[in-house]
Amino acid sequence: MVKLVLPTIDLKPAYMSFYEEWKASGEAMIPWVIGKDPSDFEGMVQSLLEAEKGIGLPEGWVPDSTYWLIDEEYRILGVVNIRHKLTEHLMNAGGHIGYGIRPSERQKGFATELLRLALEKTRELGIDRVLVVCDAINVGSEKTIQNNGGIEDTDFVEDDGNVIKRYWIG
Repeated sequence: MVKLVLPTIDLKPAYMSFYEEWKASGEAMIPWVIGKDPSDFEGMVQSLLEAEKGIGLPEGWVPDSTYWLIDEEYRILGVVNIRHKLTEHLMNAGGHIGYGIRPSERQKGFATELLRLALEKTRELGIDRVLVVCDAINVGSEKTIQNNGGIEDTDFVEDDGNVIKRYWIG
């Protein structure tokens, strides 16, 4: 059984394990919030919680909610970031939801469950049609989105030579 929780300083050891594993993998930090420097852990958690209320956001950014996917042992398996509305950039290449599963926990169904739980959160925010995007070469993410009812948009976006597929859910 897994669930989404708001970031909390109580889970610092679990988060640092998640963060260090991802860093060691050499992969891009997705969603972008896991790229935040955790050396001031309390400050990082505070900034994530404030972003949900629209506090301290850079110019042109929208409020966003970050959740950690944890298991019964309070291990962090993944992270999801939900944008409360779409800017032009997010409409093209970011979508409402960005998510990532720690490298050692992939291909176990956690991404599908993480997205399902995130979609419950979007409904709570009043977002009826949810845009989720993925790189065209990311077959795993594409299947995750489709498993959650994603319908492919006929438009795709090219971002720095990278093709991004867009899916609507709801």
